Amino acid sequence: MNVNEAMEMLERNVEEIVTSADLKDVLASMPDSTDKLRAYVGFEPSGVVHIGHLPLITKLRELQRIGFHVIVLLADMHAYLNEKGSLEDIRVTADYNKRCFTAAGLSDETEYIFGASFQMQEDYMLNVLKLATVTTEKRARRSMDELSRSKEDRKVSQLIYPLMQAIDIASLGIDVAVGGIDQRKIHMLARENLPKLGFKAPICIHTPLLIGLDGEKMSSSLGNFISVHEPAEDVESKLKAAFCTPEVADGNPVLQIYKHTIFPVVEEIRIERPVKYGGDMNYKRYEDLERDYTGGQLHPLDVKTTAARYLNEILAPIRSRL
Repeated sequence: MNVNEAMEMLERNVEEIVTSADLKDVLASMPDSTDKLRAYVGFEPSGVVHIGHLPLITKLRELQRIGFHVIVLLADMHAYLNEKGSLEDIRVTADYNKRCFTAAGLSDETEYIFGASFQMQEDYMLNVLKLATVTTEKRARRSMDELSRSKEDRKVSQLIYPLMQAIDIASLGIDVAVGGIDQRKIHMLARENLPKLGFKAPICIHTPLLIGLDGEKMSSSLGNFISVHEPAEDVESKLKAAFCTPEVADGNPVLQIYKHTIFPVVEEIRIERPVKYGGDMNYKRYEDLERDYTGGQLHPLDVKTTAARYLNEILAPIRSRL
């Protein structure tokens, strides 16, 4: 795969790459490098692994296909700092997360690292303190706006969180940091402040956040998501009841599932319909499906039932491995 082909794949279905020019330069250097480039994502172990995680997994799989060494940081200490439970309970959830990510198709070469395995070392903590001397309180607080469990009366631990995440990137020698767009402020803190400590600035790839099936923010407490081990019949019933306003694409969770979960792994979508309703429709590009849907040529129920069929095909091997 040449550089342009790799860039086209990595730029697909992302919110942004900071920066694309830097990433292109790194990809161009790969054939001459004796060591694999390193990409990582940090997952805070909490709750159920759901289809909102799949865009990140897909991007990691693409990086592996290009030749990156991928690290999944099971951020148990971060979860503890963010009030997600006791360290013992968090570790159990982290083990579950690891099984889910492996089942979702990351290669056997994926390296899983628990944060607690290196984050208490002297050099690591010294670097956290050094980073604290060049980071304002306002910047640390703002970087946690999208991630803090406590929105009011936040704990000091939630200001330490972004500093540790930046030092994670430095300590693990990361070239490319991958995360949802909610990670952007922390990644920008790392890009701007790590060089002040003598570390390189990471390239950052940000994927979109899928909205919940009700059209609201996806949340474990609301149950408006589909887990990666959801029974097939539950996937069908949830999608049948999902918010899917006719002729509207923005804020449509079903269309998001097509764009970010189905089309990246399925070469062609077939929407099966009786001849009296126009017959079957085939799509190789999400944009064509969205055009026909917003143009009124596809009925919401046909879109929903087809989404359930393909999503169950994607989830079937994950279910079987858990």
